[in-house]
Amino acid sequence: MSAGLRVLVVDDERPALDELTYLLDADPRVGEVVACQSATDSLRLLREREVDCVFLDIQMPGLSGLELAEVLGRFKQPPPVVFVTAHEKHAVDAFDLHAVDYVLKPVRPERLAEAVRRVLAAGAPPPAAPDTQVAVERGGVTRFVDRGDITHVEAQGDYARLHTSAGEAYLVRVPLTTLEEQWAEAGFHRIHRSLLVALAHVTEVRTESGRTSVMVGDTELPVSRRHTRALRDVLVRRARAGG
Repeated sequence: MSAGLRVLVVDDERPALDELTYLLDADPRVGEVVACQSATDSLRLLREREVDCVFLDIQMPGLSGLELAEVLGRFKQPPPVVFVTAHEKHAVDAFDLHAVDYVLKPVRPERLAEAVRRVLAAGAPPPAAPDTQVAVERGGVTRFVDRGDITHVEAQGDYARLHTSAGEAYLVRVPLTTLEEQWAEAGFHRIHRSLLVALAHVTEVRTESGRTSVMVGDTELPVSRRHTRALRDVLVRRARAGG
């Protein structure tokens, strides 16, 4: 998208189509605007070229905008959809189809600019996790350990012991509760009052005689009863999200 968004506009009314095309073309974030006067024509066009998003009317003869959005949703890579319509009554249906935005006619330039912003936000890749390093001391020497190499963390009073995938362990002067708060977004999850585990390093969940544990490399870590349900839920969500 470095050259700007490629936008497809679909509206059966020529004046509305021309106005929307003009307003989008004037947006510096838009690189190209292609216009179609029917949903059928837009599908023919999409067989030949790719677009970054689709702005479409809802009430059109033949295939409606909602029906077109359903078809687009079955694409291998569905383009973000913005509905532009004179009717409020279809808003619920539109968002059930995961529309990025719902703009009412007559279209105001500032409202359309907000819709373009939402399209860009919807297509933006998630921010990369920072490559955090943790400073640890051993024998008067400070080392820097990649947080991604830490498999689990064990409470040691007001300290915490970091265990790595290389089998090393380091003591840091930070309580486990503090690390739990600071590292939650990095995928560290409480499984016991004295243990955090890095979900990315969990290879197996075991349940035997009513007790649950997780495998991290060759190490088996106990999961307390109060944390078992939450751990299973977060692992299922993580698996569905692909990571």
